[in-house]
Amino acid sequence: MSQKQLPIEAVLFDLDGTLLDTAHDLALALNRLLVREGKSELPPEVIRKVVSNGGNAMVSLGFGTQKDDPRHQQLYKDLLDLYLEDLATYTCPFPGIEPLLQHLHNTDLPWGVVTNKPRVHSAPLIDLINLHPACAVLVCPDDVTYKKPHPEPMFLACKTLNCDPTRTLYVGDHQRDIKAGKNAGMLTAAALYGYIDENEDTNSWQADYNIQQADELIAIINTLI
Repeated sequence: MSQKQLPIEAVLFDLDGTLLDTAHDLALALNRLLVREGKSELPPEVIRKVVSNGGNAMVSLGFGTQKDDPRHQQLYKDLLDLYLEDLATYTCPFPGIEPLLQHLHNTDLPWGVVTNKPRVHSAPLIDLINLHPACAVLVCPDDVTYKKPHPEPMFLACKTLNCDPTRTLYVGDHQRDIKAGKNAGMLTAAALYGYIDENEDTNSWQADYNIQQADELIAIINTLI
């Protein structure tokens, strides 16, 4: 950076593929829907690669439909209903998340989540996982007019935390996350352990930091406080 970075005031995370490993439960929901519709199940590792692109991408993967297809919209609704029935059978924090959150607590840095996952799923999921210290802010698409990569949800999270976006670090596993952080003037970290397609060129995202495990952020944060 061309000038000295001011100390950061908060750390924000994407949810699926960054903070929590939700892919197994999402795969279970899609496979239940496939079986119900008379189709064969898909390998969980295949579904995992599209999880960060949301429920519409999962439906397209399983059924070959597109968003403008009325059948697709019904399948999407059915998928979300099935997922809501079993949000956290297998979901857990990614390795390194719990010591990272403890470090944030020890250094008096609040943390929160900015996600494109609907609140009806995000809020109860975070409650079920019961992370410590607790999430200080959760921003979902329901809360804003524009979702990521638009900066609006990022700005709302910072406003809620009373922190400066330029003194906030955003962590995500999708190019959309890094774009959202940059659009808001934030520092960004690419979670390379997340749901990233093997052909994805993550260097093209131009995140400020790239991490292979969540607790690698501890050393990075120590340079920013």
